[in-house]
Amino acid sequence: MSEDSAPPIWVDADACPKPVKEILYRACQRHRRPLILVANMPLNTPQSPWISTLQVEAGVDVADNAIAERVQAGELVISADIPLAADVVAKGALCLNPRGTLYTRDNIHHFLSMRNLFDELRSSEEIRGGPKPFSHKDRMAFANQLEKVLRR
Repeated sequence: MSEDSAPPIWVDADACPKPVKEILYRACQRHRRPLILVANMPLNTPQSPWISTLQVEAGVDVADNAIAERVQAGELVISADIPLAADVVAKGALCLNPRGTLYTRDNIHHFLSMRNLFDELRSSEEIRGGPKPFSHKDRMAFANQLEKVLRR
């Protein structure tokens, strides 16, 4: 694939950890891939012909919906939102979680089922709390998986 036709990387940027964004900034430069960060607030990004932002209105799932509407088969989305990942995968794209989990047609139903189960358990107060803090191990897992995906 030529540089001019390299598919973009879409980022659900509202909740994306800063270290992941920094990895993405370097990777898009190195691989000459467009990077589009979608958020409901202005973002401060490095100046680069490969990096752009799409600011959407504030609201629940507005950024997710903007990505789901625009993503095309063969593109990559960075998001921890599993329902968005399911929409992306249904369109023939890939979704990479900021902790390094790659969502594909083969595994998205498992992750969606687990997410729904945990939502039920949280709403019934059988479990409390959210995900563990983002760690150096998570950052490395993300960087390694991103490189694998971009080298395909």
